[in-house]
Amino acid sequence: MKQGLFEIRENIPLTQNVWKMTLQGDCSAITAPGQFVNIRLDGLYLRRPISVCDVDGDRLTLIYKVVGRGTEKMSQMKEETLDLISGLGNGYDLEKSGNAPLLIGGGVGVPPLYLLAKALKKEGKYVSVILGFNTKSEIFYEDDFKALDCDVRVATADGSYGIKGFVTDALCGIKYTHVYTCGPEPMLKAVYKNITTSGQFSFEERMGCGFGACMGCTCKTVTGYKRICRDGPVLFKEEINFDD
Repeated sequence: MKQGLFEIRENIPLTQNVWKMTLQGDCSAITAPGQFVNIRLDGLYLRRPISVCDVDGDRLTLIYKVVGRGTEKMSQMKEETLDLISGLGNGYDLEKSGNAPLLIGGGVGVPPLYLLAKALKKEGKYVSVILGFNTKSEIFYEDDFKALDCDVRVATADGSYGIKGFVTDALCGIKYTHVYTCGPEPMLKAVYKNITTSGQFSFEERMGCGFGACMGCTCKTVTGYKRICRDGPVLFKEEINFDD
């Protein structure tokens, strides 16, 4: 975990509500795909946690959805300096992937899977990716995953693009050795029930401090209570407790 200043180099819309921000700064604390940063915004008490989409040297890419005051403020920023706490969370464990990992992302759960896909492809793995969105106009990063030579499927709930339905409707025929997933909890529950291997699930949760002090993002697991910001956001399938 490290606190530092980052310069905004680019801040552009990918869809109507989803933005891509590229920053420059010390990224050395980010050591695993699936980690996140906590951003300080002037005039707002709590920092905003945003998952890491990509890291390339001193360049950090964040993708965020405008859903409230904080992210609305971020979307209006140009060449400004941001105070970030980076290297938060435990990230994904690549050693469990096997030879044919499957990555499943829904909406703004897609971004952290991009850095993961890069790392897995670097290790020579055959990577399959399922991206889920509500409709065609919300789709982003499909071409970016294809550029990594991943096998990509897209599902839209309204059938306007790709496979009609949810990410679980796109599972048919894919052979995989391990699953990595990130997205809203209803999607994670569906993935949990439908996959046939072990997997790692990244949870989206409201956070206060972002590093385990406030206990505000505590959730129940089969081995007791864990803090999503510090013990997660990635949990293994075997430790997840989804109450029916």
